[in-house]
Amino acid sequence: MINRIKEAIGAFVTEAAKEEEAQPRLVIVDPAALQEAVKEEEPRSHLLGLFAEVAEEKIAELIHGLLVVTENEYAKKEEERIPIDFYLSTYGGSADDMFALYDIMRLVREDVIVRTVGLGKVMSAGVLLLAAGTKGERRIAKNCRIMIHSVVGGNQGDLHNMLNEMEAIEQLQQMFVDCLVSETKMTKARLKKMLDRKVNVYLSAEEAVELGIADIII
Repeated sequence: MINRIKEAIGAFVTEAAKEEEAQPRLVIVDPAALQEAVKEEEPRSHLLGLFAEVAEEKIAELIHGLLVVTENEYAKKEEERIPIDFYLSTYGGSADDMFALYDIMRLVREDVIVRTVGLGKVMSAGVLLLAAGTKGERRIAKNCRIMIHSVVGGNQGDLHNMLNEMEAIEQLQQMFVDCLVSETKMTKARLKKMLDRKVNVYLSAEEAVELGIADIII
């Protein structure tokens, strides 16, 4: 691309370069003409990012973006489809919104490669999203921190509603365990042991790869 830009700029100053004895002068490059001279190249990947809390509004944007990209790529031959690079750096957030995006990612990766990339911190709900990329294509930065903990719930009200909410939280926890186990190398026993510590469990990039949350350290 850089060489093509240089060639395009060179076309504007060719005449001046031929006049060896000409006095130095200002050459004005027309941006529109330059843009026309340098044709836009096909992107190497589609870029998406989550650098915020896992919350409804942001997740809705990401889901829409994934669906639009997938629809466009699905029309191409399989070998011509461009992968999606999905960058994450999040403290986590809503379990319900996490599952919404996770389920869409599962569907998208059937047709388009999804390369997840963990940066800085990938915690709580973000861990499942990192693991949900196409296996073998999930990346994590060397200094990224992973944190896993139990599902957190906060409710108030009468006893019957509280008991009902506790049951719902237990179901949510089981769903999280089942999904994370299916996407990683962890067994249910090992993951439950981590969650039963009832503290935030921090992992290095190396440990994340060992457990199958990611595949490649960058």
